[in-house]
Amino acid sequence: MIAIGEASRQSDVPIETIRYYEREGVVPTPKRAANGRRVYSEKEVGRLRFIKRCRDLGFSIKEAKGLLSLSEGENDNCAMVKDIGTAHLHAVRSKIAELKALEAALKQLTANCKAGSVSCQMLETLAR
Repeated sequence: MIAIGEASRQSDVPIETIRYYEREGVVPTPKRAANGRRVYSEKEVGRLRFIKRCRDLGFSIKEAKGLLSLSEGENDNCAMVKDIGTAHLHAVRSKIAELKALEAALKQLTANCKAGSVSCQMLETLAR
């Protein structure tokens, strides 16, 4: 059995995050040793790694939990997993488009700034 500190190290998930995932039901509550400390199996550490990878890819906790559930099912449903992934990809592309528009707007605003000017065109533009 693996203590929470070692589970954290092996999964690269901070201890407080592991506790949060347990409280939120993202991962099952682990067994406790005789001293009351949490102990994890290799499978549970693998679950933490899986959730970490999902979160690193920007999946919500709800989506990560759903993907974990699908990964542990007897019949992996690739169509459902693909749908979740495709929806997430569309959301990421939408965010990228929004960020590009934001970048262009900021570029235009800052291009009008002149060092040493008494009035700031950027502030005036934002005030309009």
